Amino acid sequence: MSDSLWMDITTEDADALADFYVNVMGWKKEAFDMGGYNDYVMMKEDGSPAGGICHKRGCNSNIPGGWVPYFTVAELDSALAASKSAGGQQIGDIRHHGKSRFCIIKDPSGACCALYEQGEE
Repeated sequence: MSDSLWMDITTEDADALADFYVNVMGWKKEAFDMGGYNDYVMMKEDGSPAGGICHKRGCNSNIPGGWVPYFTVAELDSALAASKSAGGQQIGDIRHHGKSRFCIIKDPSGACCALYEQGEE
């Protein structure tokens, strides 16, 4: 079974949505430079990350709306192949986060999640 590692949401106005969660949840927003605009890492009061809020542009332009959970998998290529053979759809390219790799998929019900392969440190 995979663990949920992270969540983020992609929206047209990440600034306003980040402020919404600051007001509702008490999270703090930390700007992450995307080259001309900021996306946000949202931090809980204890300093641990709650998730990300991203603008629907650049590398995130094809990401569906709504919260997207990231689930860890042992091997991304195998998990993507299994997803496709079971009726899932890959959304966008495989992306990298340091030595880790991830990709968003849509399951047969239409719900989206990301598969995340932890890279060797």
